[in-house]
Amino acid sequence: MKAEIHHASKYGNGEKVVAYLQGLLVAKGHQAEFRHVRDAKPKDVPVADLYVFCAPTRMGKPIGKMRRFLKKARLPEGARYVLIATHGEPVPDKRTGNMPSSEEIEKYQQNLPAMEAILRDKGAVKVAETKVYVRGDAMKGPLADGWEKVLEEFASRLY
Repeated sequence: MKAEIHHASKYGNGEKVVAYLQGLLVAKGHQAEFRHVRDAKPKDVPVADLYVFCAPTRMGKPIGKMRRFLKKARLPEGARYVLIATHGEPVPDKRTGNMPSSEEIEKYQQNLPAMEAILRDKGAVKVAETKVYVRGDAMKGPLADGWEKVLEEFASRLY
């Protein structure tokens, strides 16, 4: 399998995630290349068996560079893709100490649905998706404990 991996990492968390995923895929004998969307031409995306898009979440949506890249990307009809979103780890409300409900979390985690909508309109087919959480300062990280396990499990669904 040949995988093309594109990420839009601002603080390096997304790059760390896709580099690890690339290593997992290569270890299983697949070809995998990753690049930042700023270094890729959306109209010249190489042909692949699987496309991977990884974006950080800003204001509940994918970062603007990724949205613009996906809107301009030329993918083959029926292209298979997977999505990865980095999100700030849910934390208790400062006033009440209560954790947000799953509905509240979903309300602010629209990254994956936003990317999926763009790609669905292009005729692409989603294979899988996952979230990787960032702790501490939700923008800068570091990645939450156990992120490698999340990716290992995710990668096993792609072979």
